[in-house]
Amino acid sequence: MGMRQNIRNLVLALVFLSAMSSCEKDFEDINQNPYNPTETSMEALFNGLVSSLQLTWDGQFYVDNEVLYEITQLGALKAKSWQNTAKGANAIWDNYYSSLRNVRELERRFEAYQGDQEELTNVKAMLKIVLAYKTFFVTDLFGDIPFSQAGRGLDGADALRPAYDTQEQIYKSLLDELRWASDNIVTSQLEQTSVGKDFYSFGSFDPLFSSDMKMWQKFANSLLLRYAMRIVEVEPGLSDEIIGDLLNEAKPLIGLNEDVLMRPSAMGFTRLSSHWSFREHGNLRLGNTMWNLMAPIDPSPSGAGILDPRATLFFDTNNDGEWVPFPNYLQDGESLPVEGGIPYGGQRDSNYAIRGNDNYFSSFQYYLIRDENDIPEILMSASEVNFLKAEARLRGIGVPQDDFAAENDYSAAISGSILFWAREAQNASIWENPPAISQGESYIYAFDPSVSLSENNFDLDFIYRQAWISFFRQPWEAFSLWRRTRATPREGPEPEYFRLVYPADESFLNAANYQEAAQRIGGDQTSSKLWWMTE
Repeated sequence: MGMRQNIRNLVLALVFLSAMSSCEKDFEDINQNPYNPTETSMEALFNGLVSSLQLTWDGQFYVDNEVLYEITQLGALKAKSWQNTAKGANAIWDNYYSSLRNVRELERRFEAYQGDQEELTNVKAMLKIVLAYKTFFVTDLFGDIPFSQAGRGLDGADALRPAYDTQEQIYKSLLDELRWASDNIVTSQLEQTSVGKDFYSFGSFDPLFSSDMKMWQKFANSLLLRYAMRIVEVEPGLSDEIIGDLLNEAKPLIGLNEDVLMRPSAMGFTRLSSHWSFREHGNLRLGNTMWNLMAPIDPSPSGAGILDPRATLFFDTNNDGEWVPFPNYLQDGESLPVEGGIPYGGQRDSNYAIRGNDNYFSSFQYYLIRDENDIPEILMSASEVNFLKAEARLRGIGVPQDDFAAENDYSAAISGSILFWAREAQNASIWENPPAISQGESYIYAFDPSVSLSENNFDLDFIYRQAWISFFRQPWEAFSLWRRTRATPREGPEPEYFRLVYPADESFLNAANYQEAAQRIGGDQTSSKLWWMTE
């Protein structure tokens, strides 16, 4: 783990999961002192680890809302008022390394298990999958990070200053772990070990899938697909091998209605952080880049020209009930438009129409960010899987090049995204009069108006554009898509912003390893590129 966490070993040991419970109302009883083996079960440790997958409050405020939405142009900033990115980066860093203690403790428990190690096959696989998800998330924001030696502060003083693994080492290690998990998971509840024992199960302490091992296998395979595609330009042979194995062998992947979600009402927490981050930040608006795709033919303020039904699920009108996008990019000599209002203020709970008289531009959909119980945080969607399959088949990555199959995957991805958000809006109890979208309508609007299959102009840009839209509430994934492809929609020049800067105290608490890592990546600065970036 990073040095900042090791120095605070005893404090974190007492507060990490109990602190998490302050916003996860039903975790209190099971998250007591998760680092004391005499008091906490493996089930509770794993449950706490999964609960840590929730987005951090400051990460959403200072990284997602202030940085990533603007860089990806999924949204537009009316003002840069909160440029304390370090605070959000620290929250993400601390969350990861604090939860890594649970990982190492579970690994120690597994090693000391008194029964047959074969009994632990499924729970070992589950741990590898969650660790892979969390680690990929962090390394894709920072680059090289402490990993293989991290989280081992209880092993002695030598472990307090862990070296930084290269991102290449991290990726290849995690891909191997995911392949092991996928290949070894036992999906049948009736199957037993080679000596007739039941496989150890976390049961209902698994809040993601309730120990449905078929879903865990699908999650592992889908993560393999995501991250094998991410390194396709720097490791084409490895990408071909992994993606070919997944698609040619028809290995199970996340499908329609199998999206991997952190749903508050199902998992026992209240999603207070989303509304807080938008309400207190206040500066995000619908941008021109997105609006030009939502209403490409007639972008009039009335909204009559909206073709993509997700427009009303993702965004809101201004205080006059009009659709007015904010510029994502200003030409030389242009001034930032005047904009105010309180479109994310809690007053809209009782009077939805009131956004403030000086709210001239369209905001993000209030109910989408206001909901505390029903709207989920997305770990991985079925739509993303279909976009990845479409790209693999259109490019011939690991599979024969097949335009027709790619188009089918592309259509299914967009249709699935539209239906997903329509369903979420319909099922959110707070959402008044959500738009009704049927299966038929979603298919009609499945393709960009500019796509003409009869003219055979379907290409990668359509896939990247629509995948970008589908990542609307996953700006970190849109950030990775842009860095990998440089082909997502954009107004103006590309920014030289590719990663988050390491927490400041790494430079003196873990100085030698920090300096080595910073030098290796070309300097601890936002313009330093990640390993898998080629341009």
